Amino acid sequence: MSSSVFSTVRSFSHFAFVFLFLSLAFASESDHKYQPDDPITLWVNKVGPYNNPQETYNYYSLPFCHPGTNPAHKWGGLGEVLGGNELIDSHIDIKFQKNVDKGTICQLELDEAKVKQFKDAIENSYWFEFFVDDLPLWGFVGELHPDKNSDNGKHVLYTHKNIIIKYNKDQIIHVNLTQESPKPLEAGRILDMTYSIKWIPTNVTFARRFDVYLDYPFFEHQIHWFSVFNSFMMVIFLTGLVSMILMRTLRNDYAKYAREDDDLETLERDVSEESGWKLVHGDVFRPPRNLVLLSAVVGTGAQLALLVLLVILLAIVGTLYVGRGAIVTTFILCYAFTSFISGYVSGGMYSRNGGKGWIKSMILTASLFPFMCFGIGFILNTIAIFYGSLAAIPFGTMVVVFVIWAFISFPLALLGTVVGRNWSGAPNNPCRVKTIPRPIPEKKWYLTPSVVSMMGGLLPFGSIFIEMYFVFTSFWNYKELLVILVLICL
Repeated sequence: MSSSVFSTVRSFSHFAFVFLFLSLAFASESDHKYQPDDPITLWVNKVGPYNNPQETYNYYSLPFCHPGTNPAHKWGGLGEVLGGNELIDSHIDIKFQKNVDKGTICQLELDEAKVKQFKDAIENSYWFEFFVDDLPLWGFVGELHPDKNSDNGKHVLYTHKNIIIKYNKDQIIHVNLTQESPKPLEAGRILDMTYSIKWIPTNVTFARRFDVYLDYPFFEHQIHWFSVFNSFMMVIFLTGLVSMILMRTLRNDYAKYAREDDDLETLERDVSEESGWKLVHGDVFRPPRNLVLLSAVVGTGAQLALLVLLVILLAIVGTLYVGRGAIVTTFILCYAFTSFISGYVSGGMYSRNGGKGWIKSMILTASLFPFMCFGIGFILNTIAIFYGSLAAIPFGTMVVVFVIWAFISFPLALLGTVVGRNWSGAPNNPCRVKTIPRPIPEKKWYLTPSVVSMMGGLLPFGSIFIEMYFVFTSFWNYKELLVILVLICL
């Protein structure tokens, strides 16, 4: 019971963080200023295999030196919880501007179970993540050395952590971690886990302390930027050229098909001479069978396009890469507040095609993408809980996300649907729709919509994906990348 109450309290704290995020994005909870000999907390976060960054576990899931029975935790916002971060105080003694030549963390006594855990972690190239003053530190658990007496090699564990901290006056600017003293893993052996701290002054300002984590060599190669710009301008030019040719060709046809019954003789004579796509001009704008689903998909697509643009702009303006989970939190907030767009586009399209069940269209538009994400997340969350991964989302966080959807996203989608069907719901087809549908012969398998969509979208998807891959990896270093790229390309 106490754990559920704690989860509920923590959930409400996350909910409060969501509404205060826009103000917190530009002002941290503390000023990050220290006086000499002030304590500095080293937060341990997570461990996991290097080749699968999404598979992460609690740092103390491996038998490292544990700080105690009830160590202090640092809980961030909603995005940090969804990102699988759990910061725990390591209780390593670090003081501002005070060097430590060699300090003892603990004495680690190895037994068969601990040795097996460490060996499995080393074989899977486990890495760990620390934080000092919100600056990340990374390192590997151990290493596999060649061994003449064994085909599998010798497993060694790093026992000394050398931390270099650069500071500018009273603020921490940069941290770096190197590991030394690899010791072989043998049951019954006692290992001295040690650390050292070295403080170095620097002239780098606090505002630019995250620049070291950006891939500046990418921006130095102007030739790739020229390639991106060339591809973009080529797409714009070709699209404009094709659109101009089509509009000039089709303008007369649109005008002819829009004529009423006052010139039936001329219209029938022209129709008898038609061929190709012109034969079905009276059926092109007939309402589709699954109008509700089509309207919901189009509305959701318009919202996601605006959402991605908003997140990119906020990331550029507000440097969201500085805060842990800030991009995820911004993504959720922006999605909630842009739900009006999905309702507006969906409601207008549904009304223009003669739809009558607008409530059904509104509900499907508001719930299509969230429930699809919830279904996928539920399966992944079940797997994460089974394996004890940090990627498992707490129940309280799910409640917070649901509340955001129910009280912000859903009402805005309802409002957008009402505005869309009233303001942009009048039919505006360029030509008339015939009362009797024209019989259309069955298409061959390679002309079905699914195959045509796949083959027609493969080339543009690949070209856009490759360009966006290089651009976004330079900003986010492979983090939060796949979802954004897929949304942009789709």
